[in-house]
Amino acid sequence: MCLAIPGRIEWMKGRSAGVVMGGNRTEVMADLIPQAKVGDWVLVHAGVAITVLNAEEARMTYNLLDEMSQLENKGPAPQ
Repeated sequence: MCLAIPGRIEWMKGRSAGVVMGGNRTEVMADLIPQAKVGDWVLVHAGVAITVLNAEEARMTYNLLDEMSQLENKGPAPQ
């Protein structure tokens, strides 16, 4: 399964960007999003920012991830 996580850009330098994702800071490649700027939300997969999101899309994605985590913690459904 592939998963991309929203993050907010804190800094950009050349082809790299510093991104905060769920409270964790990481450096990602930003080659695919030349239009991005500090403060933008981006979708990150495998260390690469792949698209720019709006804040609502980022919030909805985090809500879905939270729901998935809650379902996983409940264990399998009784049969």
